[in-house]
Amino acid sequence: MDKPGSGGARAPSADAGRRRALPAGIWALGLVSMFMDISSELVHSLLPVFMVGVLGASMVTVGVVEGIAEATAAVTKVFSGVLSDYFGRRKLLALIGYGLAALTKPMFPLATSITWVFVARFVDRVGKGIRGAPRDALVADIAPPALRGAAYGLRQALDSVGAFLGPLLAVALMAWLANDLKAVLWVAVLPAFIAVALLATVVREPPGSQPGSKVRVPLAWADAKRLQIRYWLIVLLGAVFTLARFSEAFLVLRAQDVGLALGLVPLVLVVMNVVYAAIAYPAGAAADRFSARTLLVLGLAMLVASDLVLAAAASPVQVLFGAALWGIHMGLTQGLLSKLVADSAPADLLGTAFGIFNLVSGGALLLASVIAGALWSAFGAPATFMAGAAFAALAAAGIAAYRSRPQRR
Repeated sequence: MDKPGSGGARAPSADAGRRRALPAGIWALGLVSMFMDISSELVHSLLPVFMVGVLGASMVTVGVVEGIAEATAAVTKVFSGVLSDYFGRRKLLALIGYGLAALTKPMFPLATSITWVFVARFVDRVGKGIRGAPRDALVADIAPPALRGAAYGLRQALDSVGAFLGPLLAVALMAWLANDLKAVLWVAVLPAFIAVALLATVVREPPGSQPGSKVRVPLAWADAKRLQIRYWLIVLLGAVFTLARFSEAFLVLRAQDVGLALGLVPLVLVVMNVVYAAIAYPAGAAADRFSARTLLVLGLAMLVASDLVLAAAASPVQVLFGAALWGIHMGLTQGLLSKLVADSAPADLLGTAFGIFNLVSGGALLLASVIAGALWSAFGAPATFMAGAAFAALAAAGIAAYRSRPQRR
């Protein structure tokens, strides 16, 4: 985990060369992620305000809905990852997951109660869970090992482009449609179905990604032992990161809390994801050549800074600055964690490895989001972000201290 391989002389030295060296399938998967994120983030940039302002939900309810939704996705990823290893095929499961998510998009503008929103989020996240682990394993199957960091970084960067285009579209549509939330949510349906069509027609699964037509279902103890201690430490690391970073719904609510106009609230996610998209690929490429520990600690330092700014924020500009720092944290860490999982697991257990990783991280996100909502309700918004800063600082100190000794070996 400490220092990923450099990729040797064959890896292009310039970022542009590394992007050109990536297979077309990586670009296609990135575009699929981009279009689905345009749809999802358009919805999510307005959903917290819709739940609180239109449906009358409390902050605790928002935390529970968001936490359970993401935990559901994480649980589903375990089973989809195992199935993708068993059948030796990733694309079909990814297609089912993206298709299910697309079918749920009309449920949001049709919602008349918080229960309806909860069901829509639940089913949408089941779709995310079904597609997540097979898609991440498919990236590892397609990309050359020396370019895995760049591959995950590129997919994450394109995903993040969609994640800021969605809220930006929401801002434009809110102005055009006179803040009609339900009308804006209907627009999210189209890019979701474009994503499904791209995956179905453009992405090609490598025929040799799995040796043989089947492998054993990887649930026996013997299979668990093949996931070595390095992998389990990365799983633990992912959980720690997630505990320090609760749902982004609270960024949206913080912007509204300091007086940002309803139609401009999605700008918080625009700023966060613009920065995320700009950082993700360079950080992923750097992970192929430099110390993972340095990038992880730097990412947590950015999260601490973001939480402190958001805790003290008294104006929309300060919230937007905090969101930008949050985006730097995401760009530095998310692609890197995926690379570390891929590098630490056997090729025939990649789906299972990503599934377990996402299960543990999803459980941590549920806990973090519920705690965040409870702190906000009991003590106000600053307490929520101060708690996040404290946990992120402890995590950064722990990573730095743990990795310093093995470095000398």
